[in-house]
Amino acid sequence: MRKSNKMLVKMLSLLLVIVMVVSVLYGCKKSSSSSESKKEKSEETIKVGILHSLSGTMSISEVSLKDAELMAIEEINNNGGVLGKKLEPIVEDGASDWPTFAEKAKKLLTLSV
Repeated sequence: MRKSNKMLVKMLSLLLVIVMVVSVLYGCKKSSSSSESKKEKSEETIKVGILHSLSGTMSISEVSLKDAELMAIEEINNNGGVLGKKLEPIVEDGASDWPTFAEKAKKLLTLSV
């Protein structure tokens, strides 16, 4: 049972990393219209999806992952962000349920950025 829990945590962490990378890349890829000023461009943020079980049986090991990611985002923002843009965390709860994880991952990937 413990081995399967560790594997589940690894799989969920991998899913989170994938969601974060896609979110960052998509946010960096976004093109802006020529009518935007430089000030408006610098105020844009890069949305970063954070998907962990914040409730349910897996929350005991995943809340600390979310906290670590939020601390990392805060540190990155305090050091100028990414490409001059601040990271904006969007936290979702997978609720220790695979169908909920799939739904929340889809939501994060289809957010308007």
